[in-house]
Order: sequence, then structure tokens, then C-alpha cells
Amino acid sequence: MSDPQLGVLLIGVLLVLIALRVPIGAALVAVPFVGIWLLFGWRPAIGALKVIPYNFAASWQLSSVPMFLMMGFLAYHTGITRGLFNAARMWLARLPGGLAVASIFGAAGFASVTGSSVACAAAMGRIAVPEMTRQGYDDRLATGTVAAAGTIGALIPPSILLIIYGIIAQVPISPLFVGAVGAGLLTTVSYVLVVTIWATVNPAIAPRVEEHYSWPDRLRVLISVGPILLLALLVFGGLFAGIFTPTEAGAVGAVLCTLIALFNRALTWDRFRVSLIETFTTTAAIFVIAIGANLLGRFVTLTGADDYIAAGVLGLASNTAFLLAGIVLLYLVLGMFLDPLGAMLLTLPILLPVAREVGFDLLWFGVILAKLLEIGMITPPIGLNVFVIKNVVGDRIGVGRIFQGVTYFLLADFVVVVLLMAFPAIVLFLPGLVE
Repeated sequence: MSDPQLGVLLIGVLLVLIALRVPIGAALVAVPFVGIWLLFGWRPAIGALKVIPYNFAASWQLSSVPMFLMMGFLAYHTGITRGLFNAARMWLARLPGGLAVASIFGAAGFASVTGSSVACAAAMGRIAVPEMTRQGYDDRLATGTVAAAGTIGALIPPSILLIIYGIIAQVPISPLFVGAVGAGLLTTVSYVLVVTIWATVNPAIAPRVEEHYSWPDRLRVLISVGPILLLALLVFGGLFAGIFTPTEAGAVGAVLCTLIALFNRALTWDRFRVSLIETFTTTAAIFVIAIGANLLGRFVTLTGADDYIAAGVLGLASNTAFLLAGIVLLYLVLGMFLDPLGAMLLTLPILLPVAREVGFDLLWFGVILAKLLEIGMITPPIGLNVFVIKNVVGDRIGVGRIFQGVTYFLLADFVVVVLLMAFPAIVLFLPGLVE
């Protein structure tokens, strides 16, 4: 058996292990270790297991991950972002489906400090869903909107997915963040259109809110979102202006978030401790999977399986449109069963050589992958965001109703993906402008 064939065989073994519910981090570490052992012997395999994880984990850029995670968890547990939905509600409640529209904008604002779609869905779910159901909104609209809006968390900076992608693909993170803004805004607008059209065609699902707010009240409520606007402006304004590196921006964000919470008297020792523990556990889980993916990438390169697979894929799909359609299908299937980070790190060692061979812009490709992976967060049967919302609402609303609610948003997502693929300038315009 040739080296490339061995590489392909062990990739197949990896997929089988994941299908058998072996933890993806363990599978990603074990399979390339065995592969290097079979190719070069025991000592080189042990050496790779010592050196590769250390070199990867010691990456300066990777230290931005726990910083941004800490910022997001602190913002969530101290309630800094709580005013987002209230402010959006006071300004938008009179529109068709106004509360649902407010939850979308609230999620987009919360995304600017979390970088996580699950955290985004959980936070907005606790705030927005009870208010919408209290106002008589159909439970499918209320839950489906928030589950879908949570996916914006991986597109609006600071996206943890894009940070890891940038490190693996060796793409600068700042331009990735800037490019993802276009995709995030397009997704936000598409979701607002879905809600507006749905509520206009069927007004019964979203009764008009009768509450009236004066202009002084509307202006006053904007003060409540001042802290999060200040946080986003300082962190990402500094990042995009070139004042901070991504790692420095993450550290500045975590410190600013702590200071804002202290100023608001919202930071207790218990909240700080919970934020710290969640940061540690999430970072550890991400690093294990990322280190495993790095080992897999090194093994695939050593065997030549990357070129072997790239040649095979290009032979089967020489047309770029067919290739992109295949990638969309691949991530839709993987998104049904794997979390986004695991699906991305499992496939990057295989897809990156293909993308380079075809000549895809890797910045654009990364944003496309992030969007596809987030679609998986609301795709049956696993749809992680759907089950996050189910956990928030309890037994009052069945999971089937939530999946019904996200259906229209899935259709909007596919339209967004087609637009991003057909018009790469949506992603590439802003990075080019900043440069």
C-alpha cells in the first residue's frame, strides 16, 4: 500500500471512529499518531506527539482565543448585554414581527462580544423568547428566530471559528474579521426580511405590540447599550485601525469588560469565577481538537494524501460551481452530526489543498466555511442551537416546533451562501478598503 493510500485509509478510519461517537479530539489525535507510527516507527510518532502540540499551542495568535472567550463569558454573566434587546424592542416593536426583529439585532450586537453562536442563542433565548410568547407571538416564530439569530455569532467578530481557521490556513485574522462583517450584515438583513415577510403574510403569528414609547424614552434606553457599544468600538476599532493585534484586542476586551462590570457593580466573585471556569474548559476543549487537527494535517502532508485527494476531487469536479456545491453538501451533512469547530478542523487538512489548487481566495473561503458551519447549527437532526433554545424554553415548546420555525431562516441562509459565492466582493471589499 502506498503512502497516499494509507493516508486516505486512515482518514476513513477517523470518520468511522467519529460516527461511532468517539470524542472528536481523541480521534483526531489517535489516528495521525498511529499513521506516523506505521510510516516511520515508534520514536518519530512519540516525537511528533511531543513537538507538534507544543508548537501549535505556543502560537501567539492562539492566545487570543481565551481572551475573547473571557470577554464573552464576562459580558454574558454580568448582564452587560442585557439592554440590547430592550433598546431594539423600544425602537422596532411597532414593525411587523417587531420583537423578533429586535431579537435579531440584539443577537448581532451580542455577537460582537462573544464570538459564539451557542452563547448568543442562549443569551437571547432567555431574554427574547419569554417576551415574544407573552405578547402572543407564535412559538415557531419566537424560538426559530432566536435559534437562527444565534448563528450570527460566528460571523460578527470576534469569531472563534475564524480565529482557528486563520491559524490553520495561515490567513491574517484581522482581514478575516473585516471580511466576515459583510457576511454577518447580509445574514442579519436576510433574517429581518424573513420575519417581516412572514409576519406581513400571516399577521396572526406576530400581533402588533400596543406599547408606545416616547422619543425621550427611546433616547434614554440607548444609554443602557452604551457599555457594549463602547466595548465593541474600542476593541474592534483598535483592531481594524491597526492599533491592536488580534491577541492584544482580545486582552483589551477582557480587561475593558471587567472594568465596565465593576463600574456597573455587576461583577461578583461568583460571576467572575464561573466566567473563568467556562473560559478554561472551553479553551481546553478547543485546543485539544485544534491540536488533533494539526497532527492530522501534518500526517496528511507526510503521506501525500492531500495532493492525492486534491487530484481526485478536481478530477471529479473540474467545474468550480460543482466543487462549491459539493463543499456545501459536505458541510450540510457534517453539520447535522458534528459541532462547527470539529467539522471544520476535521475537513481543513483535506480541503485547504483543494482550495489552493483551484485558486480560491482563502479569506473568502474561510468566511464561506464559517457560514456553512453555522447553517449546521440549525439543521436537523442535531441542530445545536435548536436544542439550546429547547433547553431554555423547557417542555412548553417541542423541539419539532423549533425546527419548523428555523425552516424559513434556512432558506434565507442558502440564498446568502449563493450570494457570497456568486459575489466574492461582499466578503473581500471591506478588507481591501481597510488595507
